Amino acid sequence: MTTDIIALRTALLAQITAAETLDALEAARVAALGKKGRLTDIMKTLGGLEPEARRQLGQDVNVLKDELIALLDAREATMQDQALNARLATETIDITLPVRPRPQGSLHPISQTMDELLSIFADMGFSLVDGPDIEDDFHNFTALNFPPGHPAREMHDTFYLQDAQGQVDKSLLLRTHTSTVQVRTMISQKPPLRVVCQGRTYRSDYDMTHTPMFHQMEGMYIDKDVTMSQLKTCLMDFVRIYFNMPDLEVRFRPSFFPFTEPSAEMDVRCSRKDGKLVLGTGDDWLEVLGCGMIHPNVLKNCGIDPDAYRGFAFGMGIERFTMLKYGIPDLRTFFESDLRWLRHYGFSALDRPTRTSRIGL
Repeated sequence: MTTDIIALRTALLAQITAAETLDALEAARVAALGKKGRLTDIMKTLGGLEPEARRQLGQDVNVLKDELIALLDAREATMQDQALNARLATETIDITLPVRPRPQGSLHPISQTMDELLSIFADMGFSLVDGPDIEDDFHNFTALNFPPGHPAREMHDTFYLQDAQGQVDKSLLLRTHTSTVQVRTMISQKPPLRVVCQGRTYRSDYDMTHTPMFHQMEGMYIDKDVTMSQLKTCLMDFVRIYFNMPDLEVRFRPSFFPFTEPSAEMDVRCSRKDGKLVLGTGDDWLEVLGCGMIHPNVLKNCGIDPDAYRGFAFGMGIERFTMLKYGIPDLRTFFESDLRWLRHYGFSALDRPTRTSRIGL
């Protein structure tokens, strides 16, 4: 190497060796090998030299270039190792700490369904009302047009309370339906009324499709010009939104309830092929709820003029709608408190209920 190349080598090697950070190392690389670097400037002078001198200088520059690149790579690897070691020294995890437990709680399917149902009807303009679980005969039966001697009043269907002497007191009972809340609302508030109620109800029955305690949701709309067509539209929109089936086919069959006239049961199209229930298709029907126009006697019993106001009402079992939407086969499992069942069917507290745009009646 010539004296100039040796001096340049010493200066560039010293600059690279003195670099303490990756940024400083990159600056040394650019100063030596960049487009405006020291070696690049020397290479530009080769064209004006004699052939022998050009050959010798070119060889010296290439040797120096390879030496600089090797030193730069080695210094960069060293600095990266040092940076990694510094991160490992500061970003530590105490492995002696106990593991972070997974969330144990979940929302029961009944609670999730109640939120979904309420969300849908709230968007239709219904408000939520509530009432007591322990009722009297008037609110549970008489006001709802149940005649004396009606089978629903018998002890095989109704839980009556006991008096102080331990005798059955048929004036107090556990409500058999949430219609009692509708009665209390009609008595305490003036029309127009558009309300829904949710809650526990009690009947003396227990098998795969019945439990002594279950949940109901009922709705009621009272105004001066309420019609059966409004009831049908409301319920058709509801089931199609709840099951997320915009084309779900429904039908209304004549039925009988003491508190509505005319009365109907609502069915949805389904298939039972190969023993599997599938909604929205097939050649069969499944009953999902009861409904009808509020009986004039009920309005009269609650202090509302049946000549001035009309209304419709509907009621449904919340467990039934939960089973249909989420494929739960046995009603009794809702109340067995099996953690495996709850983990499988439970919902996160952040799961949002079904939403829909507001629907006017």
